[in-house]
Amino acid sequence: MSEAEQNPYRERLQCGFEQIDPVFDECMAEANALLSQQGVEDYLEGASLVCMIGRGVEPVLTYLEDMPAIAEHLGEPVLELVSQSVWKMSRTPNGKAIPEFLHTLGAVSRRLGDIPALKNYFDIVFDMMEATTKSIHGKQATIPSPGLPILLKKIPYLIDQLSLGGLKNWIDYGIQYYNNHPERQIDFFSLQSADSHAIMQRERHGTLFYDNERKLNLYMQGLWQSDPQLVPYSLGFDELRKPQPYFDQLGFRIPDVYDDINNVTGIDRYRATLAHMAAHQRWTKPIIADNYSPFQRMAVEFIEDARVEYLAIQQYPGLRQLFIKLHPRPVEGACDPATQSCLRHRLAMLSLALLDPEHGYTDPDLLEFAERFHSAMTAGESSTKEIAGIALSYVARTRIQSDQLANVFFDDTEIDYRDDNRHMWVFIEEGDEEESFDDNRKNQAEEEEVQGLPPRHYPEWDYNSQSYRPDWVSVYESLHPSGNATDVDVLLEKHAAVLKRMKRILELLKPQNYVRVRYQEEGSELDLDVAIRSLIDLKSGSQPDTRINMSHKHDGRDIAVMLLLDLSQSTNEIPQGATQTILELCQESVSLLSWSIEQLGDKFAIAGFHSNTRHDVRYHHIKGFSEQWDDDVKGRIAGLKASYSTRMGAAMRHAAHYLSAQKADKKLLLILTDGEPADIDVDDERLLIEDTHKAVQELDQEGIFSYCITLDPHADEYVSDIFGKQHLVIDNINNLPEKLPALFASLTK
Repeated sequence: MSEAEQNPYRERLQCGFEQIDPVFDECMAEANALLSQQGVEDYLEGASLVCMIGRGVEPVLTYLEDMPAIAEHLGEPVLELVSQSVWKMSRTPNGKAIPEFLHTLGAVSRRLGDIPALKNYFDIVFDMMEATTKSIHGKQATIPSPGLPILLKKIPYLIDQLSLGGLKNWIDYGIQYYNNHPERQIDFFSLQSADSHAIMQRERHGTLFYDNERKLNLYMQGLWQSDPQLVPYSLGFDELRKPQPYFDQLGFRIPDVYDDINNVTGIDRYRATLAHMAAHQRWTKPIIADNYSPFQRMAVEFIEDARVEYLAIQQYPGLRQLFIKLHPRPVEGACDPATQSCLRHRLAMLSLALLDPEHGYTDPDLLEFAERFHSAMTAGESSTKEIAGIALSYVARTRIQSDQLANVFFDDTEIDYRDDNRHMWVFIEEGDEEESFDDNRKNQAEEEEVQGLPPRHYPEWDYNSQSYRPDWVSVYESLHPSGNATDVDVLLEKHAAVLKRMKRILELLKPQNYVRVRYQEEGSELDLDVAIRSLIDLKSGSQPDTRINMSHKHDGRDIAVMLLLDLSQSTNEIPQGATQTILELCQESVSLLSWSIEQLGDKFAIAGFHSNTRHDVRYHHIKGFSEQWDDDVKGRIAGLKASYSTRMGAAMRHAAHYLSAQKADKKLLLILTDGEPADIDVDDERLLIEDTHKAVQELDQEGIFSYCITLDPHADEYVSDIFGKQHLVIDNINNLPEKLPALFASLTK
């Protein structure tokens, strides 16, 4: 690189020390070779910040020389993390420790291996610094920590001997007993005192990952023909939730230390953990999670864990005894189903029974499903999806009401060598539901025969027992088949006069106020206040704010609407005094309403439902929140078909599943129906009415406003029991196409 090309970099480094010039070219050559363009920008900005702390040239030189290699190893975000940490330390009386802090950073980063672990290390250092920095007469701290400089000098040795959790415990001991004795504090942190060595030896328990990293890498390459990045994490920094091993595209995450347990050495615990994750990586195929309940997902995970271990044992039989020794052994009958949720306990027993032929359990359901599992494995019918079916059958067979209790029985159910199974699940609910369903269908078509989404299970309220029936209703979702989109255009032309009147009403509802959105990189006009401030910063040598533009947006409406259509068989009938079926009138009404909402720019979706017993509730997507009012949506409306019954509560819960994910100030669920909730497998007329009322209460707690438009002339007998005052009975069904858009305008004005 020529001198002319290097000069701009030197000018952008806001640091005037002449000692930097002889080494700057070499530092920049290394930075350009190892970092991205943005990384080089962050590197120079970080060096400028270190220069501003006022501690001379040594910290700046150390930062310039060491940080490119550290950033290549840990990732470029470490550049800002280190510079901000140095700045934070410089604001305390411990500024003299900064050179040593930076000198040892290279050794520490190589040992720790990733940015989260480095953040934990920084937290340890700053906690120690704050605890040992003294104040005078309760005023601002002025006396620096006596032990911090010597601790930083010893850090490369300590980090080789201890896990991060052990280092934290060792430092906490020194603070607790020697915080008021500066000389003895220095002796402790310099490893000169006897108790310092004793506590360090106590904290050196277990097998450190760092001491066995190369051995474990060779284990993965030799036995599993895999060479993942092994990234350790500390068990000593998460007090709310104990972390578990896991793997993703960035590598295998494992604890930084393992103790010996159950006559199993720490290194063998590492081998068991890595073997389990390697087996998942080889044999587990992700499945869609959205339509499984949390209990069902837990059951699938337990059985899938046992499946991949079974396959690993077939390849390496010695793993069986290792897995059995590390697997907890739940005591049959230890959980009391009268007061506790025993599902985890039952699944842990089944998991052990699938691995250990000498399990000793006598439960007939457990024995039956263990036999089914082994028969499937022996017959070669082994896949994640097939094993999920066995898991769901086991949950359905053994389910009891107390499984819903909050008091969960955990004793001997936590299998700590297994990962958290995040790789098993694919979630589609964050995107648009129709697009996600369509994408899933296309992806499956490339691999196998197209299948629909698995059912999503919902509870149902039993008013007789005043309790939920867990996972009682199965809801299957699909895209509604399309018809001829031009049929909807004909309907809109038929109601041209109504559309003209609606347009005048809608113009009054549209948001008219503009609000400024400031601090934008790009915008419609210059924000003079911010621009002048940035110019002043630039002239004074500070980093200017580049967000000098502003834009405008409408203010006033932030609404998400879901229209849920009853597509039961009764909508195919022609009511008295009408010339069209209820379904045809609904098509006209929905077309007018959709046109109206599109004019307002509100987010809205349309879906239909019908049911054929609790095992088969059909939920048809007609328009998704991210879809436009176009020919695809018009075609689905034109193709509406009706059949079967009206299990309304389950459909409302599933509609709320998508509506609740929308970011809006107001969420409205409109239900258009022609009768009361009913289904062919329910004899008690009040049962589904009470369940739908319970669903309305649940939606209200989620911030979703439910409103029912019913075409049943006898609805007064039951509709207020379900929706209270949040309903409208339309006596003359011929008025539906005009009344529905007007009602929406009234509800959202």
